[in-house]
Amino acid sequence: MIYGKLIELTDSLYKIQTSDGSIYIYPVSVVQKIEVANSFFDGRKKNGGGFSIEAGIMAGAQSSKYKTPFSCNFLISVTKNTRNIFSAGSGVEYLGQPFMPVFAEYKALFSDNKTAPFIFIRGGKLFHLNGDFGGSDETAQQYNVPTSYKGGGSFTIGTGISWVRDWGETYLSFAYRNLHISYEETNYNLLIATYKIAYNRLEIKYGFRF
Repeated sequence: MIYGKLIELTDSLYKIQTSDGSIYIYPVSVVQKIEVANSFFDGRKKNGGGFSIEAGIMAGAQSSKYKTPFSCNFLISVTKNTRNIFSAGSGVEYLGQPFMPVFAEYKALFSDNKTAPFIFIRGGKLFHLNGDFGGSDETAQQYNVPTSYKGGGSFTIGTGISWVRDWGETYLSFAYRNLHISYEETNYNLLIATYKIAYNRLEIKYGFRF
């Protein structure tokens, strides 16, 4: 009896690769039967590029009226020595207004196993999709006061767990998220007032990496 991944099947032979990388070739005439078991795990990616998509919420009590902001990101990553993953990412986050984050991330896996915990750290900046790019915000507050939003710094540190699949990887993360935005209001006396908002949240995300 031998356990492994069937990598080639012809009319005359079976070619099987075992978990240590060895390859065995058997004539069809000597094989009594084949049983399909759980997916064969041949190890995590050791080096190379990847692409991730993730989404989640930033939950927690806060003075802001937006109780549970939503976040959706994509990341381009490079894996070094299996356990070290370096990424750059962007996406869209809705904090009552739409913002685009731009950030860098480092993730460290605790093992090479199919299921592995990890820690990560991420830092960057938010850009308002109108104000920071030269547009004019259409949002009007009470008494029709013109309002202009700006992004600010963003910092995340957290942990999670990763599962390798046949097609790639899925992961679930829990993190502390600190981010800053601001907005300016021009009142009827043409005076400009600037207000700053800081979010300190529990960020929960589920992602896919290919």
